[in-house]
Amino acid sequence: MHHFKHASYSLNTSRKALLGILLAALLIASLAGCARHNPKQIFLMPAPDIYDTGAIDPFTDTDPMEQMPYKGILYATDREPDTSDFLNHFYENERGYVLRLGVGKITLGQSDMTWEEARQVSLLKNRPKKYPIKISGVEEFGILDRSYNIAVQPEKLSPEARIPANRFAAKINAKLAASQRKDIFVYVHGYKVVFENPLLVATELWHFLGYDGVFIAYAWPSTPKKLAYISDLETAALSAHNFRIFLEYLAEETDAERIHIVGYSAGTQVVIKGLMQMALNGECKNEGNFHEISRIGHVILVGSDFDRQLFGAYVADGLLNVAKDFNVYLSNTDKALSISRWLFKQERLGQMWKDHKIPSFAADYLRKTDNLMMIDVTDAEDSATGNGHAYFRQSPWVSSDILTTLMYDLPPEKRGLQFTEEWPIWTFPPDYITNLAARLKKLNPDLERKQVQ
Repeated sequence: MHHFKHASYSLNTSRKALLGILLAALLIASLAGCARHNPKQIFLMPAPDIYDTGAIDPFTDTDPMEQMPYKGILYATDREPDTSDFLNHFYENERGYVLRLGVGKITLGQSDMTWEEARQVSLLKNRPKKYPIKISGVEEFGILDRSYNIAVQPEKLSPEARIPANRFAAKINAKLAASQRKDIFVYVHGYKVVFENPLLVATELWHFLGYDGVFIAYAWPSTPKKLAYISDLETAALSAHNFRIFLEYLAEETDAERIHIVGYSAGTQVVIKGLMQMALNGECKNEGNFHEISRIGHVILVGSDFDRQLFGAYVADGLLNVAKDFNVYLSNTDKALSISRWLFKQERLGQMWKDHKIPSFAADYLRKTDNLMMIDVTDAEDSATGNGHAYFRQSPWVSSDILTTLMYDLPPEKRGLQFTEEWPIWTFPPDYITNLAARLKKLNPDLERKQVQ
């Protein structure tokens, strides 16, 4: 009888634990879900305040898509292609194992808009009409040859296997040659989205960079299902391997001066683990300036659903050597990460420390380190909109800070953020946008938009 009671107790405990996990997954899905009625279209996010002030206009006078060598957004994905008769999506929500390269065809604005009208509307934070971004099709170049592995390696690679990599690199280099910034920007999406979402979000971020440089959407196989959260995290770990291969390919086969990365939510699992793989190779582990070889510039982690203690262990093992710097955005109002913390019983990297109490050893490290910046968005305008998780698109202050980092390569103190020895976390002061606009104008008077006479 005693053994029966013990077994029954264990079974009930297991059931309760499973029920808790399922409930947490449902809560995360309701908080962090990104599903849309039309997955092939989004409406442009609010203009970053630095643009809405009229201080900066990143756009040219002509439609940038017409001047582009590939008229769309480049992508890399390890999703399985959609071969169904319905073709609801261009790629499925299943692991494809190898990396496929291509370009998504993008349409900007309303069909009856001129470029000048679209340009003016997109610069407004409060717009009189919506500005749609649509994906109308994709052109796949093929499989990146170096992404084949022991599990999927064909019996023999033909000489034609190099064509996709060469073609993709040629598109990148042609765009870089025509750009002021010779940099690549890679966006890695979060949990529970379809293939089209990262291409659309990458396009809107690129829009506010004036379509300069090269933006690439990295689409790992997350699953748009409410109970897929746990399996998505495992898939993210696998995709980290392919992401590392992709970054090495960009560094070795393109003309990019720097490769910047924006990782969001569960996508930061892909980013951090992929970069950690680079950090653990012998070449990187022994050299503090490995970022000159890897060409990794700014790594921006937004709403990071990653174990904070594990990130600290990675830092101890040399993670920071991989990139020029890491910018980790934190929030005290991110409901999605609160649920994730409850589920895993571990603090998430994208959360502010509980009760704003930073361990003394962590505070000392942040004071002494110049390539790891923690940035608290809690006081930034509209950072708590919705579930407080997508603030990089919803807050015109946070988007201003991220895009200014990417566009002008400025450290936090030159972007108007505040930092003190007592509180070694960068924060947004009340006059953040005013300070940022003044600093940019002083840095380069040509950045100021010409006033209409």
